Amino acid sequence: MRIDGRTSDERRKMNIFTDINKNAHGSVKISTGDTEVLCTAMLEKGVPPFLEGSGNGWLTAEYAMLPACTPMRKKRDTGKPDGRSVEIQRLIGRSLRGVCDFTGMGEYTIYIDCDVLNADGGTRTAAISGAFVALAICIDKALKNGSLSKSPIQKHVAAISAGIVENELLLDLCYVEDSAAQADMNLVASGDGIAEVQITGEKRTVSQQEFNGLMALCQKGVDEIIAIQKATLLTKEITI
Repeated sequence: MRIDGRTSDERRKMNIFTDINKNAHGSVKISTGDTEVLCTAMLEKGVPPFLEGSGNGWLTAEYAMLPACTPMRKKRDTGKPDGRSVEIQRLIGRSLRGVCDFTGMGEYTIYIDCDVLNADGGTRTAAISGAFVALAICIDKALKNGSLSKSPIQKHVAAISAGIVENELLLDLCYVEDSAAQADMNLVASGDGIAEVQITGEKRTVSQQEFNGLMALCQKGVDEIIAIQKATLLTKEITI
């Protein structure tokens, strides 16, 4: 029995609340269990130097954990972010760019910011799933106000974790499970393809059968999260 009573293939309860930040062009607070992440998206004129004169757009992401998101206060990333934050923000950026086509969008950059309010495992996967919704809202506003003439978004993307704890395959690990995991996986995927797989044998290797089982668990979770994303966006009359 898991500590919160879930079955092995059951996600934590997820909620996505929109329009959290009045200044952002798109904003959501996503919660999955006790993990909460604020995700914002803002569209600004200009692109990195390598895209200047191309007529194409770009997307970049930043990720941070707020000081009180963990039981022991976490120091702010002042100056140079720590290696974990850099890794995660690059993952978020890759995940969102992978479902976008910025060709002919105009020379705009979409800035994604993900700030962890409460951390209880799965902050990077929650950030990706929430950031996509914030991005979709941002783009919808830009289309409606005439800033953009076409949407770069091609499909949904979401992410979730799974792991092996006491030789049992579990979906969507909370912190206690994650810290005890023999191996863990993060899957980023759309409805019809995989964007990225991260798997680590923390305490032992993973068999091919276990790998296949973790993938199946994660794909089930991703499909369910995409359904939640679609339902959330539908309340704002946005479809992808």
